[in-house]
Amino acid sequence: MSDSLKGNCLVAAKSLRDPNFHKTVVLLLEHNDDGATGLIVNRPSSIKVSNALSGHFNIPEMEDVVFVGGPVEPLALLMLHNAELLQESESSPVPGLFIGSDETFEQVLQGCGGEGTSRPLFRIFSGYSGWGPGQLEGEIERGDWLVHPGCCDLLFRADPYEVYEMVMKKIFEANRLLPYDTKNAEWN
Repeated sequence: MSDSLKGNCLVAAKSLRDPNFHKTVVLLLEHNDDGATGLIVNRPSSIKVSNALSGHFNIPEMEDVVFVGGPVEPLALLMLHNAELLQESESSPVPGLFIGSDETFEQVLQGCGGEGTSRPLFRIFSGYSGWGPGQLEGEIERGDWLVHPGCCDLLFRADPYEVYEMVMKKIFEANRLLPYDTKNAEWN
């Protein structure tokens, strides 16, 4: 494999009709010769994090919801967060974003810094998206996915439903032939 796409986002092409990925943005956590794994960042569920984790951790009631990370292992829960205090033991797909481990899950949910520090941003995902060796490369070549640089802003948007259109607009702007939108094309 020449170039890893780890840390990039896969953006579903408008023609991709697979119900698991229609209008999704997937942050790639791993991409190597063995395949790729990622999390859908713009598909919230109706399940509250505090309800999903009530049997595992003693956490306060919160309004945050679990996101659907993908169709693989839907009962597995994964966390992405921005708690830099825990960065030494965490894997980082993009700068300032970390994959939560078993040891840090509860620390992040509790606020991890103690008094005087702000609560870290996080997302909990149910399941993940996965591709076997060469599968993702074939789907990209076929035109099913567009590739866009990943960043924390995409993951922690207040309205996850706007992420897809926002990223599609950025991709269009980066690839258009004319340098700007013409408001009055008839003036040409």
